[in-house]
This record gives sequence, structure tokens and C-alpha cells, in this order.
Amino acid sequence: MSTPDLVRTPYERPPRDYVVFAAAAIVVLFVAVALLADWMAPFGFASIDLRARNVPPVGFGGTTRHFLGTDELGRDILSRMMISVRVSLVICVLASLISATIGILLGLLAAMGRRWVDSVIRVAIDFHASVPFLTFALAVLAFFGNNLTLFVCLLGTYGWERYARLVRALALVEYSKGYVAALRRAGASRSRIAFGHVLRNVMAVILVNWTISLPELMLLESGLSFLGVGIQPPLASLGNMVGLGRDYIVTSWWIATIPGVAIFILTLSISTIGDWLRDRTDPSLQ
Repeated sequence: MSTPDLVRTPYERPPRDYVVFAAAAIVVLFVAVALLADWMAPFGFASIDLRARNVPPVGFGGTTRHFLGTDELGRDILSRMMISVRVSLVICVLASLISATIGILLGLLAAMGRRWVDSVIRVAIDFHASVPFLTFALAVLAFFGNNLTLFVCLLGTYGWERYARLVRALALVEYSKGYVAALRRAGASRSRIAFGHVLRNVMAVILVNWTISLPELMLLESGLSFLGVGIQPPLASLGNMVGLGRDYIVTSWWIATIPGVAIFILTLSISTIGDWLRDRTDPSLQ
């Protein structure tokens, strides 16, 4: 008797699982490159060799000495990409953690605080959501100048209102449950209830939202660096490499194209994992 279409044998996996495995492998590869860049890079990321300017990648007239070619100053693209992946990942992860922390704290405070506290936080959320972040970021960087710490903190203010709204809504549901009333009668403090129980119960949804929003921050960092207001030379990021290579897109396409493809692959892989986690953890989608 043949197996029905809706019944899977233990050895079969849905096609999407293989896509998720591939995406996870790509993310692990990028993380490994970021961690081991200092040992894996064949050249220094800022090493200049004017005799080897604009060498194409292997397969397009180049040699294995510079596998992905060189830029207009003779810097090795592969070595610069390894360092750029590290810089981009560190900036985006730190910024996303700052954003999530701000949103979680304000969301919990709105849910467990008095009505006027909730009203003030909701007004702040609506105000922040109404301000175009790119315009705000350009104004701040133009007025205060640019350094790495300021840039990370600025990116950390992006998207915190989403976490605040999400955490507030989930926390209000948790506060309406019986175990919270039991904890209050037992004498548990507000902070213990909020951080020891309510936050623990909603953390899975927050983690899923974090994986989904992380690619947005990566694209935002790349866009600001592409415009020249993000990461500044001699430090390099993937967006910074694309921005520096735009003037050579006709004659030396690989300078901008290769890091651009890396941005596309990395953000697509993280988004795929985030969508998969959302589908697995959201009961309304089962």
C-alpha cells in the first residue's frame, strides 16, 4: 500500500527544511569567517599594492594570488571581505541587542506600570515610528560627526518601538493569567514577576522577532555606509566596500558586485531562518 500524500515517512523531510539547513550553513560560514578573519585572510585588509590594481577575480582573467581580485588601490578583495563581514556582523548584532533591550524594558514598563506611564510610552512609540529613521540618522551624523560608537548607538535606536509594542501586548496577556495573580498573593515583587516570569514566557517570540529584524539592520548599515556616512576608511564593512566600488562599476565591476552579493546572501539566509522560526513557534500558523 502506498503512503498517503499527507503522511511522511521518518526518512522524508519537507523541501523547505533543506532550504533552512542551507541557510543555517551559510550563516555559520559567515560567522566562522568573521571569527577567523585574522588567520584566514591572505593579505592585510589595508595592504596596498599599486602594481596589482584592479586585478579581476579568478575565471575573469585573474590569478589565484588574488582569488576575488583587487580594488583600485591593489587591496585584496577577499581579505577585505573577511574583515568587512566581521565589522558588519558585530555592528548589526550590537545595534540589534541595544534596540531589543530598549524595546523590552519599555514594553514591560508599559504593561506593568500605571495608566499614565503606559500612555507616555505609547506616545513615545508613536512619535519614534513617525520619524523617518534615515533622515534622522543623516542629521545626527552630520551634526555630531561620525565614529564607530556613535554609529552603533544610532543604529540601536532603530526599530525599538516594534519590540516595545510586541512585548507590551504579550505582557498584558500574561498579566491577565492566573499565575501572575498567584505570584502577587505570594508577595512577589513587580520586577520579579516581570523579569522572572512574564519575560521568560514571551522570550521565544522576541527571539523570533530579533532574527527577522536583524537583516533590516544589516541593510540599513550597508545603506548608510554606501552613502558615505557609515563606516569610514580605513575600517571596512560590506556596505562601505560597495560604496567605494561604485565609481568603478563599469571598468572593475567585482569591487562593488562581490560584497553586494555577500550582503544579499547573508540577509536572505538570516531572513529564511527567521521565517522558519516564526512558522515553528506561532501556533496561529500551525
